Amino acid sequence: MIPSVLPTYSRAPLSFVKGEGAWLVEADGRRFLDLGAGIAVNSLGHAHPTLVAALTEQAGALWHTSNLYNIPQQQALADKLVEHSFADTVFFTNSGTEACELAVKMARKYWYEKGQPERTDIITFEGSFHGRSAAGIAAAGSEKMTKGFGPLLPGFVHLPWGDEDALRAAITDKTAAILIEPVQGEGGIRPMEDSALKALRALCDETGTLLVLDEVQCGVGRTGRLFAHEWAGITPDIMMVAKGIGGGFPIGAVLATENAASGMTAGTHGSTYGGNPLGCAVGCAVMDVVTAPGFLDDVGRKAGRLRQKLEGLVAAHPEVFESVRGSGLMLGLRCKAVNADVVKAGYGAGVLTVPAGDNVIRLLPPLTISDDEIDEAITRLDQAASTVSAG
Repeated sequence: MIPSVLPTYSRAPLSFVKGEGAWLVEADGRRFLDLGAGIAVNSLGHAHPTLVAALTEQAGALWHTSNLYNIPQQQALADKLVEHSFADTVFFTNSGTEACELAVKMARKYWYEKGQPERTDIITFEGSFHGRSAAGIAAAGSEKMTKGFGPLLPGFVHLPWGDEDALRAAITDKTAAILIEPVQGEGGIRPMEDSALKALRALCDETGTLLVLDEVQCGVGRTGRLFAHEWAGITPDIMMVAKGIGGGFPIGAVLATENAASGMTAGTHGSTYGGNPLGCAVGCAVMDVVTAPGFLDDVGRKAGRLRQKLEGLVAAHPEVFESVRGSGLMLGLRCKAVNADVVKAGYGAGVLTVPAGDNVIRLLPPLTISDDEIDEAITRLDQAASTVSAG
């Protein structure tokens, strides 16, 4: 008999009942150091007092009205995002997947309104992940996500990761946009070099192609800047965010320049829940914390500490780990052992990590993790590695 919850997840045998900062408490009382943060969602950790206060205050006033009316909290969050980014305008969604759907629509509608309706192709890359909607799986193109779900949404061109010659050759008079993650998450924590991102921006400018960045996982302070593309000193035309922007509350957004968003007029897109008062109140609180003076500098400092200690961990367990990669507090350990075995061993050591492609485990701790907790994380990862055999 099929269980009441559709069995689409391979779940660990853990049930958490409470969260405290960088820690999760299991139903049996065991405490786990959370280096996954809900897959980069709990950006400020669990039960952060500022977020709890924002949510509680808003919940006592108003939960939902719909986008038939003005929503002050939505306007406030949009203003904060515009102030701190390249964007001129913002549309709020409930998730990164929904943000992908709008980004695809926006890019194609832009060219339609410019009198070039044939420009519908969107270039994407091997190892990418853009959600599990029809557009998201078509964009990624991997057999693992698309098998059995055809026919797929057409208009996506899939290229190898990091092949600049193939990218230039793929741009035609039918190309609408290039969609890419500055740091691949599901693909195995693969960051783009700053030089490659600069070259990509230059290529888009040269060919008139829109640049769409997926910062659902790498945005909102995760790399030590508010958005990962800032390290390269470039800006996109359209950007998807979610995960960390809500600190655990489901909210996403598409940020865009006035030009890129020019085709999205009244009636072209909508959302019942997107930008609701609860989500936007929490999002405002997250933005206030993350953009406060010194916060991102501290993320960068802690990222350096964690990376240095991870390099030592790799050296101590050469039969288990191969290398460290990533940016900020979005780090990956490429494994020689089976990555799923390392994740499982972590359960016994009371530490939570997240598997990814290319035999990598992801380390995505709350941006608020302390130095002592970083040290404890290494101790627990060391304990876990000691119980794993190389594959």
